[in-house]
Amino acid sequence: MTGKVFAKTIKLFLLDGIPNGRMTCELSNWTGKAYKLPRNMIKDSSRREELSSTGVYFLFGKSDMTSEKDVIYIGEAENIIKRLSQHLNEKDYWNEAVVLISKDDNLNKAHIKYLENRLHQIAVKVNRYEVKNSNTPTQPSISESDQAEMEEFIENIKMLVNVLGFKAFEELIQEQTNDKKVSSNFFIKSARGANAQGQQTSDGFVVLKDSEIASSTVDSYPDGWKNSRQELIDNGTIIEKNGKLIFSKDYLFNSPSAAAAIVMGRSANGLMEWKSNKGKSLKDMESVKS
Repeated sequence: MTGKVFAKTIKLFLLDGIPNGRMTCELSNWTGKAYKLPRNMIKDSSRREELSSTGVYFLFGKSDMTSEKDVIYIGEAENIIKRLSQHLNEKDYWNEAVVLISKDDNLNKAHIKYLENRLHQIAVKVNRYEVKNSNTPTQPSISESDQAEMEEFIENIKMLVNVLGFKAFEELIQEQTNDKKVSSNFFIKSARGANAQGQQTSDGFVVLKDSEIASSTVDSYPDGWKNSRQELIDNGTIIEKNGKLIFSKDYLFNSPSAAAAIVMGRSANGLMEWKSNKGKSLKDMESVKS
């Protein structure tokens, strides 16, 4: 069972007075502090004394390959701004950095190595971004009390990074109890073996792992959907298992209709095709009663 979630107060400050410039992000009653720094303003930040602190950082950018994912590099440093300045010459794929430091300077080398390792683990597991680290960061040995403190630090890092616009550590589907999963899931069971479950989220519509798609497509299936379906098969998102085509992992679609079209092998209105466990359509479930 998940714990109770409390409301939060987060303060954003635009250092340059413009939305595309540098900004800080702070969570009320927490000693951590996040900085969002555009690549072209790293040099301008070298005189900010607090950025010479120990901390962890993330480099965000676009992939040069055909991958649909954005990229992230996860690092740690005892002098953050110095390390970012080095990355200007070493890595050209990133255009924004997010830095996390402690306002009371209580992070030591072992702490940031632990944070780097755990955040790398989480980003790889979540699989929203292509992680650019060539090696898995090593995890240091720290005391049980320090580990508990760092795990709490990580939860707040995940929140602030998300607030700043990067969902690198955000699960596609939030952890729920079994009863809650059933009540919030939507289902499609139709011709040619389609038998899928999914959830509407703030990002789009997620088809859940082990959902079965139609074994074939109709003649009128648009070429765009054919290509998308084949790409999902080619990259291993959809696999053949026991004679069925199934999703090998949770997968996020931009809309319920896109998800339904892939699952059913035909054009579909996802708002009507996805049904709750009580048979109500997604459209009906989303309708606001007057």
